[in-house]
Amino acid sequence: MFHDFKDLLFPRLCQSCEIILKRNEKVLCTRCLHALPVTNYHLEKGNPVEAIFYGRMPVENATSLLLFEKKEMVQKLIHNLKYRGHEEIGAYLGNWLGNELKQSEFYRNVSMVIPVPLHKTKLKKRGFNQVEAFGKEIAKALEVPYKDQILLKVSSSQTQTVKKRFARWGSIGETFVLEHPEEIEDQHILLVDDLVTTGATLEACAEKLLQVRGVKISIATMAVTH
Repeated sequence: MFHDFKDLLFPRLCQSCEIILKRNEKVLCTRCLHALPVTNYHLEKGNPVEAIFYGRMPVENATSLLLFEKKEMVQKLIHNLKYRGHEEIGAYLGNWLGNELKQSEFYRNVSMVIPVPLHKTKLKKRGFNQVEAFGKEIAKALEVPYKDQILLKVSSSQTQTVKKRFARWGSIGETFVLEHPEEIEDQHILLVDDLVTTGATLEACAEKLLQVRGVKISIATMAVTH
């Protein structure tokens, strides 16, 4: 009764088309859910996400749940997550991908989930790391720890989008530091982020983590550009 009254006053809307959700629907209506451009890259070795990092750094596995296109559904989802505070989107996508990875032979040996960090200034302004709920749900599905105090961002850099990839890597790499590296020795880390484009930020994070003895890196993101 309470939930019915609450839904009447504050109806739950689809985060894509904004129609009122039915009781059994979460975050997305059934129509939008089935319209999402799902990649299934977690089932495919040598997939386009892995190809982004080929020859740049050793990656065990890499995947993205969805394909990102400007002015399309996935862009709206990530925008609503990052800038409108709808953290339930991250949790929804993390639960979805986490249960997919749990069934994939490629991710069975993951022993820890670490998010790409936000600088504390941006974290304070936004109020949350948009990757947190996503990463926590994946960690829960894989039954491994979620660690967000290992990899830290120590300086806030200006937007790098107009710079070339190799120039970006040089400037981004200096902004990440490791805390308590002994906690990740010999771990297979799943590094998670919202969106992979050039892969520069993920590469810089992975390079820091790979400095620790025995570390292996896999990558999972909500979406990938194509």
